Amino acid sequence: MNPLIDSLPQDLSKEEIERYSRHLILPEVGLEGQRRLRNASILLIGAGGLGSPLAMYLSAAGIGKLGIVDSDVVDASNLQRQVIHHSEDVGKPKIHSARRNIKGINPHVEVETYDTYLSSANALELIRPYDLVIDGTDNFPTRYCVNDACVLLGKPNIYGSIFRFEGQASVFWAEHGPCYRCLYPEPPAPGLVPSCAEGGVLGILPGIIGCIQATEAIKLVLGQGDALLGRLLLFDALRMEFRELKLRKDPKCPVCGENPTLTELIDYEQFCGIPQAKAAEAQGDHITAEQLRDELAAGIQLTLLDVREPYEWEIGQLPDSLEMPLGDVPGRFDELNPEDAIVVYCRSGMRSRNAQLFLQDQGFKRVRNLSGGILDWAAKIDASIPRY
Repeated sequence: MNPLIDSLPQDLSKEEIERYSRHLILPEVGLEGQRRLRNASILLIGAGGLGSPLAMYLSAAGIGKLGIVDSDVVDASNLQRQVIHHSEDVGKPKIHSARRNIKGINPHVEVETYDTYLSSANALELIRPYDLVIDGTDNFPTRYCVNDACVLLGKPNIYGSIFRFEGQASVFWAEHGPCYRCLYPEPPAPGLVPSCAEGGVLGILPGIIGCIQATEAIKLVLGQGDALLGRLLLFDALRMEFRELKLRKDPKCPVCGENPTLTELIDYEQFCGIPQAKAAEAQGDHITAEQLRDELAAGIQLTLLDVREPYEWEIGQLPDSLEMPLGDVPGRFDELNPEDAIVVYCRSGMRSRNAQLFLQDQGFKRVRNLSGGILDWAAKIDASIPRY
């Protein structure tokens, strides 16, 4: 594998030689390889679960310039897995704590932070100056945007994703193999695939997948080993098992195929169906936390249907709710009266939306979804319910 970065002749300082000594005695790295690492620039999309180990290990390894794109602030629920952020950072921008801790690990690293959400409006501008991109995002619009921008710019895209106890990683580089669209030509329907916030994630898992991504980045910079080009690495933490799938370039891929039809970035939220999903919610079949509070206070008879899992129910629930996990709804919906006014809720409103659509398909006419789920209720109505 040819190195991605040229080795410039500048000598390492005495302090750098001491810092990177365990690299320098590796024949595959040495002085020349360490200079390549110092000359490399990597853009991290996201400073969350995957971005945390990526930022820390790449800075420790001596990558010369790290860019970080993230517009989020640290939440207490992040601390279980986003280890670059600390308790005192809650409520503050993630890019601030990320920069502080990167500099604490290695003051030689140049850190550029971008307090913004990556989109078709800025992706090419953000990605163009960097040698490679590492995708640490958790949503489909950004993943497709990162992929397409990298293909158009000829940049390697090191992909990773995590969910519950499972993760996957690959290297997408259209000049040498398939891209993300070759693997996933179309995004799933909105709400079909739960996010980590909705489905949970083992806190250690992003450390494992993020370290794999960081390893692939360093290999590309050094030109050593076999990259995960054309391979999808699957990891199951419960079985402690790795599996590998071979990937092929799709000659009909709209962005990297033989006759590409996608030659510029598009509206990725539209592509992923998010505006349609929001429009469907706005058609009067949802209820806000404030509206539900007022209806309950007025004595309106409502069936509150909680479609979360039992372990979530134990954390907290709305009063007098019926517990029916989403997976049980198809086999238990006959326990409900189709004539009753039903309010379905879950953690944040995604699973309950799916339950609502199912019940409507079964002939239920008075089913509404609690917008924002129990999290919104806890934030606006009942602070005694823990937010998780």
